[in-house]
Amino acid sequence: MSRNLFRAFFSIFGTKVGVLAIGMLTTPLIVRILGSEGYGNYAVLISIFGVLTVFTNAGIFNGIRKYIAEDRDIDHWNKIVFSFYFRISILATGLLALILVTFSQTSLIVELLSAEFQTYFAILAAYLFVSQFYSMGRGVLMGFGLEHYSEPLQMVNKVIYAVIALSLLYYEFGVNGLLIGHVTAAVIVGALAFWFVREKLSFRQLIRPVPNTVSRRQLLTFNVYSILLAFLTISLYHVDILLLRPISGSSVTGFYKASLTVAEFLWLVPMAIQYTLVQSTSEMWSKNQDQLITTIASSATRLNLSLVVIMGIGLAALADVFVPLYFGAEFTPAVGPLLLLLPGVLGFSLSRPIFAIGQGKGQLRSLVLTTGGAAVLNLFLNLLLIPRYGMYGAAVATSIGYGSMFFLHAWTARRIGFDPVGDLRVARIAVAGVAAAPVVFGLASMLPAIPALIVVPPVGFVVYVVVSIRAGVVDTAEIEQIQNRAPDATDRLFSWLYRLHG
Repeated sequence: MSRNLFRAFFSIFGTKVGVLAIGMLTTPLIVRILGSEGYGNYAVLISIFGVLTVFTNAGIFNGIRKYIAEDRDIDHWNKIVFSFYFRISILATGLLALILVTFSQTSLIVELLSAEFQTYFAILAAYLFVSQFYSMGRGVLMGFGLEHYSEPLQMVNKVIYAVIALSLLYYEFGVNGLLIGHVTAAVIVGALAFWFVREKLSFRQLIRPVPNTVSRRQLLTFNVYSILLAFLTISLYHVDILLLRPISGSSVTGFYKASLTVAEFLWLVPMAIQYTLVQSTSEMWSKNQDQLITTIASSATRLNLSLVVIMGIGLAALADVFVPLYFGAEFTPAVGPLLLLLPGVLGFSLSRPIFAIGQGKGQLRSLVLTTGGAAVLNLFLNLLLIPRYGMYGAAVATSIGYGSMFFLHAWTARRIGFDPVGDLRVARIAVAGVAAAPVVFGLASMLPAIPALIVVPPVGFVVYVVVSIRAGVVDTAEIEQIQNRAPDATDRLFSWLYRLHG
C-alpha cells in the first residue's frame, strides 16, 4: 500500500499537540481538586495500568499495525492478521481483568495501600478491558495508513475523558471519577475505531481458523517479543513511581509525578516520529529498501535532536515559573526533580524513533536485550537512590536510565542494519543551542512570570532556528520537502529560510 510519511507524521503530531493542549488545560484543575495526596494515588493507579497494558496491549497493537502494513501476497492477509490478534487480545485482557477484580476484594490491597484502592482496582479492571478495543481499532487504522482517522480519535478520547472526569470531580467523586471518565471515553472511541474499519475487515473471520499459509509462530513470536520490549520500556516510565509511593508517601509521589509530566513535554515530537515509523519502515523493510531506511533514520534523529534541545533549554529556563503557576504553589518542590530529569528525557527522546525502526524490521530480540540493559540499570539506581534521596534520587536514577537508551539503541541499530547517527551534526546543533541559551535564560530572569511564559518561547525558538539554519543543521532539500506539503501562504516564510541558508 502507498504510504505518505509526511501526512502520517503531521496527523500524529497534530493530535499529540491537541492532546497536550487539552492535558495542559485540565491537569491543573485535576491536581488542585485532588491535592498532592489524591494526585499521588491517581499516579500510582495509572502506573499500574501502564504495566498491565503491556501484557494485554503492546504485542497486539504493534503486531496489528506492523503486519497489516506489509500487505503480503496471501488471500485475506489483513483479515487473518486482525482475527489472530483479536482472539489473543480478548483472552489475555479478559483473564487479567478478572484477576484484577478478584485481587481488589482481598484484604492484601488494604494492607499494602488503603481501603479506597479496592474500588479503584475494580474500576481499573473495567478500563483495562474496554481500552483494548480502542487499541486494536487504532492499530488497524494505522496499519492501513489511515493515521488521519486513528489519531484524531485520541483527541476525542481526551475530550470525553476530560468532560466526564471534571464533571465527576465537581460532584466529589475523586479518583473514582477520573477512572470512570477513562472507561467511558475508551468505550466510545473503541466503537468509533471499529466503525471506521468495518469495510476493511471481516468479523466473520474471527470464527475461522488461521490458514496454514500463515505462520502462527511468526505472529506469536513478534507478539511475545513486543510484550517483553514494552514491559522493559514501561518499567522505565513507572518503576520510580511504584517505588517512591511506599517509601516517601503519596504527597512526595504527587510532586514527582508533576515533574515527570512537565519533563515529558519533550516527547511530543519524538513520539509522533516513533508512531509514524513502525508501520512505515515495516513496509520498506519488506521491500529491502535498506538505504532509504538509513537516510530516514539519520535525518529523523538529527531533526529530533535539534528540536528537543531548544525545548529542553526552554523548560529549564522557565521551570521555576511554570511549575508553581501550572500546578499551584504547593508543587514548587517539583522544580528540582524536573531539572534533574531533563538530560535523561532528552536521551530517551532520541531513542524513540531508533527503536521504532528496529520494531519495523521485526528483529526484536536485539531490542529486548538492549532495553533490558537500560531497565535493569534504571531499577538498580532507583532502588539505590530513592531510600536515601527520595524524589531527587528517583529523578537522578531515572534520568540516567532514560539517557542510556539512546546510546544502547544507537549501537543496536547498526547491528540490525541501519545507522541513525551517521549525519547527526552534533557540533552544529551545539552552536545553535549555545547561541539561544543566553537569550532564553536572560529573558526568563528579567521578565515577570506571565510575560516570560509568553515572550521567551517564541523569541528563543526564532533565535535557535536562525542559527540552526545558518549553521547547516537543516539541508535545503529538507526545507523543500516541508514547503511542498505546506500551504501556499507560507511561501514567503520559506523564501526567507532559503536566504538564511545561503
